[in-house]
Amino acid sequence: MPRLLIRNKVDGRIRKIDLTVNKFTIGKSPENDLVLARPGISSSHCTLYFYPPDKKFRIRDMGSSNGTYVDGARIESDTVLDHGTRIQIGEFEIQYKADRKQTESDLDHQEDLKRALADEGVAVEQTAPERSVSEEGGAIPVEIKKEIHEQLLGDRRLRHMDFTQVSEEEAREKTREVVEEIIKGIRKKIPKNISRRRLIREILDEALGLGPLEDLLSDSSVTEIMVNRYDRIYIERDGRLQLSEKRFIEDQQVVQAIQRIIAPIGRLINESSPMVDARLKDGSRVNAVISPLAVSGPSLTIRKFPENRLSMEGLISFGSLSPAMASFLELIVREHKNIIISGGTGSGKTTLLNVLGSYIPEGDRIVTVEDVAELQLPQDHVVNLETKPPNLEGEGAVEIRDLVRNSLRMRPDRIMVGECRGGEALDMLQAMNTGHDGSMTTLHANTPVDAMGRLETLVLMSGMDLPSQAIRTQISSAVDLVVQQTRLKDGARKVTYITEIAPLDDGEFLLQDIFRFQETGMDEDGKILGEYLPTGHIPDFVHEMNQRGVGVDMGIFGT
Repeated sequence: MPRLLIRNKVDGRIRKIDLTVNKFTIGKSPENDLVLARPGISSSHCTLYFYPPDKKFRIRDMGSSNGTYVDGARIESDTVLDHGTRIQIGEFEIQYKADRKQTESDLDHQEDLKRALADEGVAVEQTAPERSVSEEGGAIPVEIKKEIHEQLLGDRRLRHMDFTQVSEEEAREKTREVVEEIIKGIRKKIPKNISRRRLIREILDEALGLGPLEDLLSDSSVTEIMVNRYDRIYIERDGRLQLSEKRFIEDQQVVQAIQRIIAPIGRLINESSPMVDARLKDGSRVNAVISPLAVSGPSLTIRKFPENRLSMEGLISFGSLSPAMASFLELIVREHKNIIISGGTGSGKTTLLNVLGSYIPEGDRIVTVEDVAELQLPQDHVVNLETKPPNLEGEGAVEIRDLVRNSLRMRPDRIMVGECRGGEALDMLQAMNTGHDGSMTTLHANTPVDAMGRLETLVLMSGMDLPSQAIRTQISSAVDLVVQQTRLKDGARKVTYITEIAPLDDGEFLLQDIFRFQETGMDEDGKILGEYLPTGHIPDFVHEMNQRGVGVDMGIFGT
């Protein structure tokens, strides 16, 4: 039969999989026949399928971000696989080995035989993951899972294997072999309506991955995952919260998932330090809280990072802002204006900051400062800094403010702070006022007016005994514009204001709205309707640009 030889070019490991099915999927999602959970691999990357007319396998790219390459060329359409054809996806090279004696009838016969055996409850042994009659089947009893996990923990082969010295694929394959043997031994206890493939997958996810979260992480429609306790997992989909059917087995399994997330980045969580911020490999933001702070059980919140980085065109297509507002935002970034993105939790501030950062010219040196690194800028001249928690002795912590101060010694053209929420606001304002024009940050506030009050409060948290008037003068001279990001009641995220900060008027902030979103009603599906309107106000720097001969489309201001 035909087979695939998979080689990881990073560590050189090779494994073989026989093609025993007419359709074989490859990607990051656990639902695939070949799971390659590595950077550069899309959830559903490509598919191999048998094409009866020419009795050969073909390969189809499934709209992957980084493409599928056959013999060195990126494929744009379905491509025939010949004996020895080499497929390149991410860090993996896959060689297709054809069985020249294999015919269409052979494959059909194998499929018919497997379906018949599956119907009778007989497990089909094969190298590649099998296709069961029902992928989901019935609910898997918790007792069955617990028994399999207990036997896994006691297996000698796994106890003596150093998982830190093998690849994820090899660890999964070795564990899979043990799980299959355990399932054989207890097959009489397993209800017949349970999908064997699903059972194996979920056990492997729980033993080596993030358990029930794996499917949710691979679901592109899910934007946020909230584990309130082991048996209460909520998700956000299309801006709305809903209770997921996924469950952990017990509290300890949630804690183990948290440990797997934070271990690679050197963070700790225990009774002495029961809270932690972290990130997944794809950049998704993670917050975890355990006992004694989490009374009802360990809590985990994951804000997923989009697989494909959002562009301004994407935000426009989602209705987050208008083309005129997008043009203006590009203009103010290129003009080195200092920007604060204001908004509530989950309103999309970091996403917008990432998009605006992409407008920074290639020649500028950018230093980003974040608690947990999320910004992914396309420029080459970028230095990403991330805070460091204290060690077990409570020493060695590096805070946002420390990094902002240090960034000033790194000769930055622009500084981007993921979020100002303390005394670092003063250092950020001083940077904006001392030659680092075009810097950006975010903060929590519900309106541009609230943002000014919030910023004033944060400066006071720096410990400097400054009079209110001095703080306000510093803010008005440093900050050029506030971009207000809002999450509406229907879950939609929109830029509701773009506001200019004018010089103080008798000691008070003077704000001039340039664009705003005006609600007009609600449709039958509960979606908020509205329109983006220019106010007619044109900032002075736009007139200065026109005087310098830099053409600005004045039509975006409604004039």
